Amino acid sequence: MASAFAAKMGFNSLMRKQAKTFNVRISTMESDLEFSCEVKWKGKDLFDLVCRTLGLRETWFFGLRYNIKDTVAWLKMDKKVLDQEVPKEEPITFHFLAKFYPENAEEELVQDITQHLFFLQVKKKILDEEIHCPPEASVLLASYAVHAEYGDYDPAVHKPGFLAEEELLPKRVINLYQMTPEMWEERITACYAEHRGRTRDEAEMEYLKIAQDLDMYGVNYFLIRNKKGTDLLLGVDALGLHIYEPDNKLTPKCSFPWNEIRNISYSDKEFTIKPLDKKANVFKFNSSRLRVNKLILQLCIGNHDLFMRRRRVDSLEVQQMKAQAREERARKQVERQRLQREKQLREEAERARDELKRRLIQLQDEAHMANEALLRSEQTADLLAEKAQIAEEEAKLLAQKAAEAETEMQRIKVTAIRGQEERRLMEQKMLEAKMVALKMAEESERRAKEAEQLKQDLLEARDSERRAKNKLLEITSKAVYVSPGLAPDSMPQDVSFSRENLSFDFKDTDMKRLSMEIEKEKVEYMEKSKHLQEQLNELKTEIESLKLKERETSLDIIHNQNTEQGTSKHSNFKKLTLQSTKSRVAFFEEL
Repeated sequence: MASAFAAKMGFNSLMRKQAKTFNVRISTMESDLEFSCEVKWKGKDLFDLVCRTLGLRETWFFGLRYNIKDTVAWLKMDKKVLDQEVPKEEPITFHFLAKFYPENAEEELVQDITQHLFFLQVKKKILDEEIHCPPEASVLLASYAVHAEYGDYDPAVHKPGFLAEEELLPKRVINLYQMTPEMWEERITACYAEHRGRTRDEAEMEYLKIAQDLDMYGVNYFLIRNKKGTDLLLGVDALGLHIYEPDNKLTPKCSFPWNEIRNISYSDKEFTIKPLDKKANVFKFNSSRLRVNKLILQLCIGNHDLFMRRRRVDSLEVQQMKAQAREERARKQVERQRLQREKQLREEAERARDELKRRLIQLQDEAHMANEALLRSEQTADLLAEKAQIAEEEAKLLAQKAAEAETEMQRIKVTAIRGQEERRLMEQKMLEAKMVALKMAEESERRAKEAEQLKQDLLEARDSERRAKNKLLEITSKAVYVSPGLAPDSMPQDVSFSRENLSFDFKDTDMKRLSMEIEKEKVEYMEKSKHLQEQLNELKTEIESLKLKERETSLDIIHNQNTEQGTSKHSNFKKLTLQSTKSRVAFFEEL
């Protein structure tokens, strides 16, 4: 069966060589690309095609990686693609990845596409826990990743739950705390809101500036053994070679910067490194497989070349790219300032429009209230007039009754003369009539006074009605008023802006001003670093009480110990390199 399989593979290889083309699939961090390649193509031909497709000029950081058995390998540029140990199935799959990392991302990464590809790759490594990241740094990095995707924070748009489907934190960090997804989102959003005003590129660069200080950033680890047969880890990165204990990938036991290494070679599984100090011993180690040695040598050569290249004057191509990048950043900054000014003017106009609307509504409410007051005054006046009329009629009626009583009294007097008895009776009746007349006179006088009072009230009501009408006229005249010097007919119905008033000329003065701002940013770098550290400490303090200590990994414990001792990635590297090369080699051999 094995021989049949070998025969089949040999047949496929023969058929591929006889064909004129073969198909490849390039997997990038964002999407997949497919190409049809000629059989005679070398690795560089395919690599250059991918870089042109992506618009990438900083090609020296990247490579095409493929899987081979239980390890990985990078496509060699000077050999034909099909002559290398690439997968036999078509389309052949390659992964376009960063092979080498910069020492300082902000200074070395020029193109936006380069920065973006690094951002995506580092973010994936952190989420996959290939790079150990402490919880507080994970939250801050997540906030920059959110800003890079969503732009400026807007509470009206980014409502609670908008990050529910996003993968932003390593699972290790989530499991380490008694916190719900809503609590994590709240803390990430709080940091995200502070990044307002940054562009996507600036947010991605801030992400890389924080990530590059993580202990495992940019380090490739390989299992090795020294002369004693002790299992160790070899770390290869932009600064040099580092030796770790197998259970501690954060703190190297010894380090060898690239400028102290004279020669690197291997024979079979044995790797040999010759220090620049000729008094120091050559130190050797063994790896598990020959393929691993090849991979280690590739990474060592590439990182050493870049290490030396950084310390030389930039090539003409790099100088041109940096100049173009500076011009592009300056143009974007001027454009961003113009857009911010337009946005500010639009917001001011919208606020003015809203204020006018609010004032108009207020005046309409006042006019409505004045109308209601006028209506009530008119109703009161009508009611008082009606009461006055009734009082007058009652007074007339009482006067008529008083006259009738007087007539009756005279008639009784005439009748009383007729007889003594009748006279006595009449006197009594007359007395009673006098009493009634007196009462009627008093009532008539009271009714007359009441009628007079009602007339006075009527006059006051009509005066109030007159004042209410004047108030209404005054409010109506205010509603028509817009602003000094602006006629009502000229009131804009909509707010619009003319680009003529907002145009700009990109001159040398803009570049000089930008250069001054860049110098100012360098001066403020230390203050920003201090602010970043304070922000990380604040985040750590906020969530520390919710930590589940029993779920801490060995790397978490080591990181906490390093933090308590004040040991960082860079300080430890400086400390280790202060020792002589000879003593470091001896230390490595004694591990």
